Amino acid sequence: MSDRLGVTPAQTVGPYLSIGLHWPDGPYIVPEGTPGAFWIRGRIVDGTGEPVVDALVESWQADPDGRFDHPDDPRGARPPRLAGFRGFGRSETDDQGCYRLLTVRPGPLPDPDGGTEAPHLTLSVLGRGLLHRLVTRLYLPDEPAANAVDPVLNSVEAERRGTLLASAAPDGFRFDIHLQGDRETVFFAV
Repeated sequence: MSDRLGVTPAQTVGPYLSIGLHWPDGPYIVPEGTPGAFWIRGRIVDGTGEPVVDALVESWQADPDGRFDHPDDPRGARPPRLAGFRGFGRSETDDQGCYRLLTVRPGPLPDPDGGTEAPHLTLSVLGRGLLHRLVTRLYLPDEPAANAVDPVLNSVEAERRGTLLASAAPDGFRFDIHLQGDRETVFFAV
């Protein structure tokens, strides 16, 4: 018997997301017809620009008042005043790597140092070959004053901040997520 062990072959994770995490109501952070609701649509691509299929985008955001109905909100959990708002969404990518979320504008948040964070959504990306979720933020392009003083956005190198800004679209906003390459989206270690 040899004392040498062979190399374990490389394995990727998945494709389990569309099998085990399908949630038909997932893209609806608010119900259709909610006043002020808009779509966030985007595409997840790899470093060569190819679509990432069988991926999942999860969204977490404050309500329009900038509050969370969660015990980790330092101001205390409070149910949202907006009927049907749940603050969480989940969208699978299709065969072109596209995802979608129906939501409303989140309110600004207090930051731990006494400042204010700009309205944003926190997005997690899970997908085949990713051993851990990737976490990023989506900032709204029509909030220039709030974005200018956001401590998290300002912690990112100036030339990379654009990867965190959505762009206007006819029915809301577009936010493409690049997993690698020259236009790689900024991801945060959380």
